[in-house]
Formats: sequence, structure tokens, C-alpha cells
Amino acid sequence: MEPLLDFLASIPWWTWILVFLILVGIRDIFFQRAHTISHNFPIVGHLRYWLESIGPEMRQYFVANNREELPFNRIERGWIYASAKKENNYEGFGTDRDIYAHQHIFVKNAMIGYETPKNHPNLENPYFLPCAKVIGAYNQRKKPYRPASVINISAMSFGSLSAAAVEAMNKGAKKCQAYHNTGEGGLSPYHKQGGDVIFHFGTGYFGVRSREGNFSMEKMKILVDENPNIKAIEIKLSQGAKPGKGGVLPGAKITSEIAKIRGVEVGKDVLSPATHKAFSSIPELLELIESIAKETGLPVGIKAAIGKLGQWEELADLMKKSGKGPDFITVDGGEGGTGAAPPSFADHVSLPWVYGFSSVYKIFKDRGICDRIVFIGSGKLGFPAKAAMAFAMGIDCINVAREAMMSIGCIQAQVCHTNRCPAGVATQSKWLQNGINVPLKSDRLAQYFKTFRKEFLEITHAAGYEHPSQFTMNDVQVNVDDDYLSSDLEAVYGYQKTEVPFTNMQELYDCNYLGGKVISEKTL
Repeated sequence: MEPLLDFLASIPWWTWILVFLILVGIRDIFFQRAHTISHNFPIVGHLRYWLESIGPEMRQYFVANNREELPFNRIERGWIYASAKKENNYEGFGTDRDIYAHQHIFVKNAMIGYETPKNHPNLENPYFLPCAKVIGAYNQRKKPYRPASVINISAMSFGSLSAAAVEAMNKGAKKCQAYHNTGEGGLSPYHKQGGDVIFHFGTGYFGVRSREGNFSMEKMKILVDENPNIKAIEIKLSQGAKPGKGGVLPGAKITSEIAKIRGVEVGKDVLSPATHKAFSSIPELLELIESIAKETGLPVGIKAAIGKLGQWEELADLMKKSGKGPDFITVDGGEGGTGAAPPSFADHVSLPWVYGFSSVYKIFKDRGICDRIVFIGSGKLGFPAKAAMAFAMGIDCINVAREAMMSIGCIQAQVCHTNRCPAGVATQSKWLQNGINVPLKSDRLAQYFKTFRKEFLEITHAAGYEHPSQFTMNDVQVNVDDDYLSSDLEAVYGYQKTEVPFTNMQELYDCNYLGGKVISEKTL
């Protein structure tokens, strides 16, 4: 044995490398037939696949300019990261954005802006910015709800996101008085960290599902009774990134814990059906909404991507006639995010937010019922200027998903569907999740939301208003064509939003239905 070891030790190190390369070459030529390049160019052909695998990272860090990438460019990501860390998020020297580009947003400032009076709530708390409407007030629900924040966490389920990510988000929501939408994966223990919760369910009815896979009103009642932090119910009709496709959670993400919460099998893909079993028509949808509201006392709303408008017109007509209907409507833009979706759906099915929302809002405005509904927007709206445009168009709150993910560490690796998220946000890998410091990340999400609200208020005051609900379509302009013409939103989309009743911020502060725990903060 010893002579053999001595012989092996006497062989030069480069010989081992040569032997290894020869074996790889033999394998490439004679044994593998899956990759043409490796067969035709043995050994060196592997470089092609390696370079291709690191291409996204190389482009992100070294090639793309500051305003080039999608879904979020480097400037947008940097603003979120700096805001979340309470760092300097300013720009120096001047904007590097092409302000003559198509769809560039201009918020019209007043000659003399709004001056905060003495004893105003925002002098004590510069982050205080609640919704101007009360969800469920018109329909006289037993438990109406006024969101304490105009920016909130959009629907993302435990399963699509890691336990640590969900826990950090819910704790962060509590710290900044926002609400946290559960997504369609059910109410997990990580959603129960003190933040207000919007319980969201889709065609899989996870969390309120019978053994046969149908919707269970009894389970819904038990869920609401046992979890007082649930403030409203949202029925998912469709999602901007994959409307009509149903939900998809890859089997690689289905742990025993997720399987128990959802009532599914470990390791198998969870495919929510494309359509609901609980209803198949607009009248049946309205009936379900009223039944849930009656049994739980909570406001009930719907979430949908926008395409054809016929059924929206039917919904608005029935609401006008019956005096009933959803308490809130979440309009999800086609540019919205997803954990996993076919490119054909993510790229081409459903309208972008500005086109979809403007089309639907006009339907309800024409019937005079916009004041009955709290409109929520989602689709890359987590920036103050974009939010100003959304509020001018008729939005009352915004939901953010990927922006919230970035505030707790997401680096836009775009591998959410692989269970290999390097930031530990969109994965079920225990090792990767351990990189998330929950207390720290919850602070960062809260700080991003608070910074957003503070800057949004500053833009609002610059326009001469106390609350962003006062924005009108004439307060925002966008570049609309190749001649570099800029037009008011009213001229572009052909409507003026219904005026939102608003007296003053103090009235919102004193509201009995205000969510969260409003904290007096003087620190910036």
C-alpha cells in the first residue's frame, strides 16, 4: 500500500489536471449526446454554458446602465435599499432620467404649497398617512376598517416566500401600521406577528378549504374568530402576471409545514384551478361576497387583472341596482410580479396598470358608485411619484410586493421559481433563509414604508394638498407621444376622478376604525 501511495505522490499535480480533462473530453465526445456544443468542442464547450449561467449577474452589475434594467432598474432598487436602511436616498447634480421620455410623470407643484398648521398630526408623526376612505363603511359591515397606511404589503403567500421573509414582513407591517396581505397560501404562523392582515384566497381555497377542495364557510368563520388581526377578506379572481392561469407553487417549495397549512401533498406542484368552484357568474360572486361579510362581519373585496370589460360592466350594473357589492377592489397590473408564471402570460396577458385601472374606474364612475368602493392599486407603484399619479387617477391605497421584498434583501436575481433565491426571500431552503435577520429586516421594511409615506406627503404638500386623496387628474401630466407632448391625465385617459370626501388629517387620526397602532414619532 505504501509503495502505491509513494507512486501517486510522485506524479506531478498538472498530470492529474490533464487526466481529468482527458476524461471530460472522452465523456463529451462518446457518452453525452444532450449538448451539441460540448460534443463538437469538447472541454472548451463547457465555457459557453458557464459564461451563459453568470450572464445575468454580469449584466446586472457591470453592463446595464442605471435606468436600463427591468422590472426595476438600479436607481429604483437603490432608492428602496437606501430608504429601508435609513441612508441618504437623494440624487446629486440633477436627474439622469430622460424627462422627455414617453410616459414620464410630472407632478404639478403649487406656487405656494401646503403649510402644516400647529398641532397637526404630521408635526408629531411625519409618517402618518392613512387611507382617506373606510373599507366597508358604505355597506355597513360590522367591522369596517380604515388602513393606517396608504402603502401596504401585497398578496404573497408563505410557500412562495420563506418563513423568515413572511415573519419579517408582518413584524415590519406592525411597526409601520401597514396591513399585510396573506396571499392565497393560507394564514401561516408567520402572518400572526401582530400586523394587520388581509386574508386572501384564490381558487385553491387554502386555509378555508374542505376535504374535497371546495370553499368552506365554516372554516372561514373559525379562522376569523380565532385571528382578530384579520381586518378584511380578499377574493382573488386573477393576478396581473398570469390572469386565467391559476396559482402555481413548485413542488420543490412544498415542505411538510406548507403542506399542513394548505392541505396538500409534500413535494408535489400545487396548481390552483383557473376558475372558482364557489361561483361561476357575477351574481354568484356578489352572493358569495355578501355571505362572507354577513358571517364574518368583515369587509370583503376582490382582486383582479384587467382585460375584457364586459363582466366589469355587469358587476357595476348589479352593484348599482342592488346597493351591494365588494367593499374594495384591488386592480393588479400586467407588470405585476409572480413567483412562477409562463412567459407568454407574464409578458402578454392582461393590461398594464394605468390602462387597466383607468378602464375599470370609468365603468364605476359612469354609474356613480366610486364613492362606495376603496380602490387599491398594485403593479410597481411603490415610488412616491408613481403613487401620486395613481391617486390622481382614483386609487385610495397601493399594495407593493417586490418593493417590499427588496426592502428585506431581495436583489432581483429573478430565480423565484427555482427555490434558489440567494437572498433567502423566495425559497424554502433552511440554509438560505438563515441569512435573513428577522428583527433587522422587519425594521427595514417598516423604514421603507415610512420613508415612502414621508416623501409622498412632501410631494402632496408641494402640490398644495394635505392628503394625496385630493390629487386630481389635472395635477399630473405624462409625456404621451413621439412629439414630446405632455398632457394632463384627464386628457390622456378621458375622465376626471370622483372627489374623495376629506376634511382634514386630524379626522383620520381620530377615526375609531383606524387600523394598526398609530405611534407618535418625531424622528425622521
